[in-house]
Amino acid sequence: MESMAPADGKTVEAVEGVYLTQLVAGERTSVQHFHIEPGARVPEHSHDHEQAGYIAHGTFTFLVDDEEHVLSPGESYVIPGGEPHAAENRADIPVSGVDIFSPPRTDPDWMD
Repeated sequence: MESMAPADGKTVEAVEGVYLTQLVAGERTSVQHFHIEPGARVPEHSHDHEQAGYIAHGTFTFLVDDEEHVLSPGESYVIPGGEPHAAENRADIPVSGVDIFSPPRTDPDWMD
């Protein structure tokens, strides 16, 4: 078994106010922690990996297919691989949570 806390991973500011930490990775999935400051935006992007996640703190707005999906603490989501999506923290407090990717996303471009 492998375990890791966000404080033990390498945190990267992928875009202004968006902090991502690559955590554990297995043969079929990988886990990433996110912390997004108020007003920060994840630009539209897509990747081959299916992405499932959980909002631990704050409120996060996803933009998928010209639709807004507002998620609150305790809610989860899944985005199919190849689906273009963006996200914004429109609240006054940071949002944080975890993403799980399948297949594992062990070398995302934001780590460069």
